[in-house]
Amino acid sequence: MTKLDPELQKIIEARHHDPFSVLGKRSIKGQTLVRVYIPYAEKVTIAEGHLVMQRLEGTDLFEWRGKTQLPDHYRLIWRDKDHREHITHDPYSFLPQLSDFDMHLFSEGKHWHAYRFLGAHVHEVNGIRGVLFAVWAPNAERVSVVGDFNRWDGRSHSMRTHGGNGIWELFIPELAPGTLYKFEIRNRETGNIYLKSDPYGQQFEVRPKTATIVTSNEPYVWTDSKWIEKRQKWDWLHSPMSIYEVHIGSWQKGPEGEFLNYRELAKRLVKYVKEMGFSHIELLPITEHPFDGSWGYQTIGYYAPTSRYGTPDDFRYLVDYCHQHNIGVFLDWVPAHFPKDAHGLGRFDGTALYEHADPRKGEHLDWSTLIFNYSRNEVKNFLLSSALYWLKEMHLDGLRVDAVASMLYLDYSRKDWIPNEFGGRENLEAIAFLRELNTVTHSEHPGTLIMAEESTSWPKVTHPTDADGLGFSLKWNMGWMNDTLKYMSKEPIHRKYHQDMLTFSMLYAFTENFLLPFSHDEVVHGKGSMINKMPGDEWQRFANLRLLYTYMFTHPGKKLLFMGTEFGQGLEWNSANTLDWYVLEYPFHQGVQRLIKDLNKLYHKSEALHQYDFDWKGFEWIDCNDAENSVLIFIRKSDDDIFIIALNFTPVPRHNYRIGLLKPGHYEEIFNSDAECYGGSNVGNGAMPLIAEDKPWMDRPYSMPIILPPLAGVIFKQPKSEETDKTDTVKEVQPEEKIKTKAPTLKAVVKSKSNKKASRRRKA
Repeated sequence: MTKLDPELQKIIEARHHDPFSVLGKRSIKGQTLVRVYIPYAEKVTIAEGHLVMQRLEGTDLFEWRGKTQLPDHYRLIWRDKDHREHITHDPYSFLPQLSDFDMHLFSEGKHWHAYRFLGAHVHEVNGIRGVLFAVWAPNAERVSVVGDFNRWDGRSHSMRTHGGNGIWELFIPELAPGTLYKFEIRNRETGNIYLKSDPYGQQFEVRPKTATIVTSNEPYVWTDSKWIEKRQKWDWLHSPMSIYEVHIGSWQKGPEGEFLNYRELAKRLVKYVKEMGFSHIELLPITEHPFDGSWGYQTIGYYAPTSRYGTPDDFRYLVDYCHQHNIGVFLDWVPAHFPKDAHGLGRFDGTALYEHADPRKGEHLDWSTLIFNYSRNEVKNFLLSSALYWLKEMHLDGLRVDAVASMLYLDYSRKDWIPNEFGGRENLEAIAFLRELNTVTHSEHPGTLIMAEESTSWPKVTHPTDADGLGFSLKWNMGWMNDTLKYMSKEPIHRKYHQDMLTFSMLYAFTENFLLPFSHDEVVHGKGSMINKMPGDEWQRFANLRLLYTYMFTHPGKKLLFMGTEFGQGLEWNSANTLDWYVLEYPFHQGVQRLIKDLNKLYHKSEALHQYDFDWKGFEWIDCNDAENSVLIFIRKSDDDIFIIALNFTPVPRHNYRIGLLKPGHYEEIFNSDAECYGGSNVGNGAMPLIAEDKPWMDRPYSMPIILPPLAGVIFKQPKSEETDKTDTVKEVQPEEKIKTKAPTLKAVVKSKSNKKASRRRKA
């Protein structure tokens, strides 16, 4: 056997960094030379002219030399060792397809839509259709596209390098959507081979398989233009927002225990969420992930909705259907860390590419995951582009950024750490990334929200970036959540010693734009369900839960409840099982569910409960000092309405409990969590006239005695100025009316709201 040219030997050994310099068509001494390398081929012919190519002895390299003029893109006919015949254009006959501008922007970290040229895309060159592949692997000696179209053999389709920017590309003609593929990467220094899923892949096989799938370029036909237009003008700061947090895989399942498709889920979920009165759903991460037990928080596919529940277009349908029914959709998004799975981002080209090389900066010890290297432009671009992908291509209304605290601190949950350049513990690169994330997303997609799960006292999380803030829209109020649940878990007899756990939140309530979360994290890992956090016998536990939710919906801040907590699921959440919907056969659970429906309705219809969620204008203490009786009384108000909220955190009903008021007139009880229809004891004020007396109390000129039901919250509506003149002639409530008003009704609130809107229309 004749000794081969070293360049040809590199092709055979799949270690050539520039296969286009060896393969394809070229002119040599007035002749045309065509050279191809096709493993497993028995015979290769150039279709144009039926030119039989000669095998180089002992190899799968084939050559043809002659003076025949060939087109730029000629076809190869070849028969494999299984005697199957193939015909395709030679991929090494095509010029580079990526633009220098795209690659430059990416290297600078400024390509907000990098997913449009990196990854795999249906592409056409001179009328020839195929798939254009591109990947960033700067420390690779060779990168190949492998798949079911080439026996997963990395020798077959080596890619073209673009040099210093580390990007590789290859156009493979005749491939179509649905093709399975990965990238095979040979490290330049060690020669080790890595088989990787596409970081920019937009669809994956259903786990445990890990190949990426070429998606179609046919556009999804959206029908939510009205929603998107309305969202751009949405005054969310002064609007109600009540979020239902959902883990798709365990909310409901099919009759055989199978996962629901995104489309089927859309109809079931929207119907339920509308009935319950939530304005938004928030999905635990549906970005592709290999391990069910991670709930999606160990992401592999930052551009791919998981195939567990369907295709990318199925997911688009879910979002579209929600928008058609005026339900917003948020997604948990995880830029803090990623798993070590061999097919994922870890040591992608044999080096610490997406992560830090030093484990003191590059590894999360708590979660055994890797930390992104935010100082690399290409890594930052990968994440920014991912965020914009979900907002633009999937029409999501916002992202909840997971584990922000772990991004902000270099010493987060570690003893051995590396200080920043100034000797501090702040992760300066991560901070810069988060600020850029919020600046870019808010600029590109006005009306979308970026929320931070941030559990420390980091200042100015939701302040603008030009005011030295991080620029988030909202911050999860983890302090409020922890203090409240700790307080509620105590026996009522001991609560008087811990009143500060409830009142402390108002010392900082308006320093950030807070969201009040009772999320999935509160009902897993041995923490118990919400109902089982409550003390007492069964009646008291449900009364406590109803009181807790009443407190939540009347406290300043937007709201979030995890699925199952809205009906008092008894067992701790288990992601492997569906929710215990059967408990809704029992009255107490029915009562909690009805309570949430009514609280949502009241919250959305009443500006007093949401207009000033982030401003002292919307809140005022009447009395926060009655620790002996474990009672809180406060005001929520808007420009037009004032509600008085009274909460009794003991099982002792309190009759003739006097509260101070600013205005005279006839007050109305509009909500009572102890109502019989919620499973309560039906103690309350609905059947008695509530008239403010000219008797100073609690540093206020007026007051009135009320009944505080046991372990319950009641809400009163203050009369408007024009109503006060009628208080002397209030009609006495008749017995039959008393019965009707025992159960709380929102009719008065809704009617008042509609009258106000009608008045505004008349003025207009």
